[in-house]
Amino acid sequence: MGLFRRGASTSDRSPADAPLTGVDALLADLDGVVYAGAGSLPYAVESLNRAAADGIGLGYITNNAARTDATVAAHLRELGLADTKPDDVVTSPQAAMRLLRDRIAPGSTVLVVGGDGLVVEVQKAGFTVTRSADDAPAAVVQGFAPEVGWKDLAEAAYALALPEDEGGIPWIATNTDWTLPQSRGIAPGNGTLVSAVHTAVGRLATVAGKPETPIFHEAVARFGAQHPLFLGDRLDTDIAGAQAAGIPSALVLTGIDRPKHLLAAPAHSRPTYILEDLRQLFDPYPETVVDGDVTRVREAAVRIDGADLRLVSAGAQPIDVVRAAAAAVWASGRAIFGFRVDEALYADPFHRP
Repeated sequence: MGLFRRGASTSDRSPADAPLTGVDALLADLDGVVYAGAGSLPYAVESLNRAAADGIGLGYITNNAARTDATVAAHLRELGLADTKPDDVVTSPQAAMRLLRDRIAPGSTVLVVGGDGLVVEVQKAGFTVTRSADDAPAAVVQGFAPEVGWKDLAEAAYALALPEDEGGIPWIATNTDWTLPQSRGIAPGNGTLVSAVHTAVGRLATVAGKPETPIFHEAVARFGAQHPLFLGDRLDTDIAGAQAAGIPSALVLTGIDRPKHLLAAPAHSRPTYILEDLRQLFDPYPETVVDGDVTRVREAAVRIDGADLRLVSAGAQPIDVVRAAAAAVWASGRAIFGFRVDEALYADPFHRP
């Protein structure tokens, strides 16, 4: 998490300060980072436009398979990201096609559970789309769409009745996000639909999108990024996937995961930066300073006192309390359930959909 040192603290470079950090591309998740439902999240569009004006490339990586890259790009332009092109959007269906090409013959029939975003990519890859298990598909590809219903899940289950190691066909899921931020709140995501099929057939899908690395590698290659920074709102998909792909990351508290989740984050899903919203891409990111049993971020300070994790000083910015508490827990080598945590350390005054 940022920089750690012992002694006096000074403010340092910002996460998006390209001349100092070498960041040449921001790779942003969409749901919970740029928008929730149809509307943009506060400060997201202005901040991304500022980065572009500073010469930093912008790319978007989404697990949402419901829409095409062209539709997503049009949505982003409507929100105010005027220069967004379809090629700026990397989707989980595109990653799924990479996997599919290695598993079935060109031109094969594929049973699609999902919407236009998935159908278009299957067709672009040269496969034939079906919605029925009666058409003897060579594989099942499953992605989220609001219109997916019981009949669609049942067709997938019929096609996947035989395990793959017994001669059954491959099953690829674009992603397994359990939830999906919407303007009205948090809704079930593709993971819930994949789980329904899994419960019926007793098989596990191969996952193409985050947190698997192919979608990150595709984005880095597509944008020619030498020093990318990934922006996400989920620890288990966005941050874990970026870390697995060797990409620094920032968790933005405008979507799914909250301060309490950060404190409990396992080592493989801890972000480089913790941001309240995307405005803080341009704020000097403070060092974390350890002085004995006290961990400080600017004026915010926490202390590990045996089994207790205590707030010493709240400081001026609530985000610094979260940063200090997370750093203290992570550096301790102990899991969160090994502490009695002061409730003030996981208070959540931050925006969420």
